[in-house]
Amino acid sequence: MKRDFTPIAAIAHPPVAIVRRMNDLGTFPITRKWPARHPDRLQLYSLPTPNGVKVSIMLEETGLPYEAHRVSFDTQDQFSAGFLSLSPNNKIPAILDPQGPGGRPLALFESGAILVYLADKTGQLLPRDPAARYQALQWLMFQMGGVGPMFGQLGFFHKFAGKDIEDKRPLERYAAESARLLDVLDRHLKGRAWMMGDDYTIADVAIFPWVRNLVGFYGAGELVHFEDFAEVHRVLDAFAARLAVQRGLQVPAAP
Repeated sequence: MKRDFTPIAAIAHPPVAIVRRMNDLGTFPITRKWPARHPDRLQLYSLPTPNGVKVSIMLEETGLPYEAHRVSFDTQDQFSAGFLSLSPNNKIPAILDPQGPGGRPLALFESGAILVYLADKTGQLLPRDPAARYQALQWLMFQMGGVGPMFGQLGFFHKFAGKDIEDKRPLERYAAESARLLDVLDRHLKGRAWMMGDDYTIADVAIFPWVRNLVGFYGAGELVHFEDFAEVHRVLDAFAARLAVQRGLQVPAAP
C-alpha cells in the first residue's frame, strides 16, 4: 500500500482545503463504522476477492495514496447500514475519494466504474486515443458482463454450496461457458502482450484476477481444460509477476 509522509507543521496547521475535506468525509455514515485515519487519502472498502483486488491492484499500479478498510463477510459487514450507505447493492469494492471532481468527495461502487474513474483521475492505464479507449472499455465490459458472472457461477457449483446439487447440468453449463470465454481471450491474445497489445490497461486489471481465481481458488482449471489456453496462461503469468499486482492481491490485509 502506498504511504506518504506529512510534515509535522502541516499536521499541526493543516491547510484550510484539507480541513474542509476532513469535515466532508465525516458526513458520510460509512466513516463512522470505518473511521479514516488518513482522511486526505482515498478510502477503499473491500476484501481480496476477484472484484475487490481489481481496485486495490489499480491503486497500487497508479501509486495513488489510499487507505484500505476490510469489509468482513464473516461478520456480514456488507449488510451494515454504514456500508449500504455507500454501496446500496451490498457488494464490494466501494471507494470514497475526498478529492473527487471539483475538489468535493465522491463515493463510488461497482468495480468497473471505479477502474474507469481511477484511470481518468490519474491519467493511467486507459488509452487517451478515443478509439483505443473504447476498445479497452469493451474488454472491461466483457469482464463485467461475461467473465465475472460466469466464472463466479462456476465457482459456486464447483467449490461452494452448489456442488451438493445432484443435477449437474448447471455445473456443466457454466463450465462450458467459462471455457468458451477463455477461448475468446486466448484467440484475442495471440500475438499480443496484453489485451490492448503492448499497453497494459484496466482491461487486464479487470480480467486476470478472475482468471487467476478460476484456476486457483476455485480449482476449476481441469474442468475448463485450462491447459488448452496457452495464451491466457502466458498473460496470467505476466500479470501475476507484476509487483503492484502482488501487493494489491493482499489488500485489505487479513486481521
